[in-house]
Amino acid sequence: MTDYLKQQTIAQNVALSGVGVHSGKKTNLTIRPAQENHGIKFRRVDLPGTQDIQALFKMVVDTSLATVLGTNGAIVSTIEHLMASFAGLGIDNALVEMDDYEMPIMDGSAQEFTRALTAAGVVEQTLPKHFMIVNTPIEVMDGDKFVRIEPEDCFRITCTIDFDHPLIGKQTLIFDRAENDFAMEISRARTFGFIRDLELLKKFSLGKGGSLDNAIVIDNDKILNEGGLRYPDEFVRHKLLDSLGDFSLLGMPIQGHIITHKSGHTLNHQFIKTFLDNKDAWETGPAKI
Repeated sequence: MTDYLKQQTIAQNVALSGVGVHSGKKTNLTIRPAQENHGIKFRRVDLPGTQDIQALFKMVVDTSLATVLGTNGAIVSTIEHLMASFAGLGIDNALVEMDDYEMPIMDGSAQEFTRALTAAGVVEQTLPKHFMIVNTPIEVMDGDKFVRIEPEDCFRITCTIDFDHPLIGKQTLIFDRAENDFAMEISRARTFGFIRDLELLKKFSLGKGGSLDNAIVIDNDKILNEGGLRYPDEFVRHKLLDSLGDFSLLGMPIQGHIITHKSGHTLNHQFIKTFLDNKDAWETGPAKI
């Protein structure tokens, strides 16, 4: 008898609250266990009667500043860090209830989501976990930026960033779900931005909840945060974290090797569309243990 990797959910409810980075509004959320084949869904409890929003690519309505999902007038925004936590911990099924539209930014990383989900307990379910198994390479390019996926018998992501800034420069990181510890190596990496961009966001009434408590802020030649960086290459670790959240919107995990170079939410989502359109390049099925 063949053993397959099983679907997973959490053992008990998780309650968290915090401020949205763009709205500046406090949002309370409760993450609840869900049955097999439920997937990840979001529910706006402040909008009773509205349809649950599935965490799927087809529900994406905006990627300009964050990943925003929506249906029938209800939206949920800035979901990528929580989605990365689900992906990094291998959680397939959960219901996320929110009392406002923007996910709390917490400390700018996925650390607090990951800790809370781990504390609640990740439990195995009965049915097998299904994967998108890559058989043929696919690539999307935009100038010198690209996202590519290649066949591999595991899930691996290689992320490269290249910023013309002395404190960042070119950084590359490889994450293998089986070999690397998501909680320790990826989840703690914070979002980052430049002081000039922060000032511009606030001019347009965005970034209202942004501060040194929830983002790495970079000036011309220094990190403004007290204590500096959590990792020497925290910038690429955060970009990889964002990519995990973006690619989780495929709705099932990938068996393959994703390679991103100077990519962001918009190019990642262009790649997902191309990937889904190229149905001959992949198949779905359970993965053997």
